[in-house]
Amino acid sequence: MTSTEYPVVLTARSLQGGNEDVVDANVDVVNRMYQELLNDEEIAPNALASYYVDFYLTQALSGGFAQYVFTAPEREEVDAYVRAGLAEMGAKAHLELFNRTCAAFDELSEDDAEAYLDGELDESEEASEGVLKLDELDGEFESLLETEDIIALNGAWLRSQPELLTLEEEDLQAHIAERVAKIPNLEERRAEAEAEELENAPEFEVIIRELCKVAGFELQKITMGDPNYEHNGETVLAWHFATDHGDYIMVEDDDEAYMLRPETKEIVAAVEFEEA
Repeated sequence: MTSTEYPVVLTARSLQGGNEDVVDANVDVVNRMYQELLNDEEIAPNALASYYVDFYLTQALSGGFAQYVFTAPEREEVDAYVRAGLAEMGAKAHLELFNRTCAAFDELSEDDAEAYLDGELDESEEASEGVLKLDELDGEFESLLETEDIIALNGAWLRSQPELLTLEEEDLQAHIAERVAKIPNLEERRAEAEAEELENAPEFEVIIRELCKVAGFELQKITMGDPNYEHNGETVLAWHFATDHGDYIMVEDDDEAYMLRPETKEIVAAVEFEEA
């Protein structure tokens, strides 16, 4: 099954609400599909177009086009979805402005692009013509929302999808699981996702995961950091975390880290930092 054969999926409850409810529901469904390792080819293109139009709107309202550029994972791909979504939902003025803004940003020199994304200039510097132009376009974006409401257009477009699958909330996860079960290389994707997650994880999480591996436990959640934990007569930073065998604490000591039982402070596992 190709991506064009997948329907847009919305919950019955969201369709009973307003346009914002419908847009939010689509965002939630797409996020859940991504979390379960479905990729863009396995999600309805129109669901993705709506999803990234809302992403663009959210980022632009929060920090202008600069924040959109800064947070977009792959701008070339995301730009294409935004353009397709704005065109299909009838946001013609926003599409024209988006194209002008993309062009203006792409014409900046490397130094000007950095200055625009940072949002700050040294006292001795003056904003270039290109940066000033982008600032004006950011203002134009906010003004345009008063006459062309992206959320209203997005919600109405989602409701009008010819291939629309409406599910009760309790049936949604089963539907996603059914799609996931058809992934031919599912285990490979899971391994890649786990490796990427670990690569981007902070050091304390890497250590906790290694401790759980040594103990033979499964990490469920890192709950909090405690900077005032007493360990061997000293005040140290401790990390509390939950596993499938209960709650534990991680503390560091010189070149080792320990997994402790909170009640008894018994050492359950230890790793040297080189191992972690």
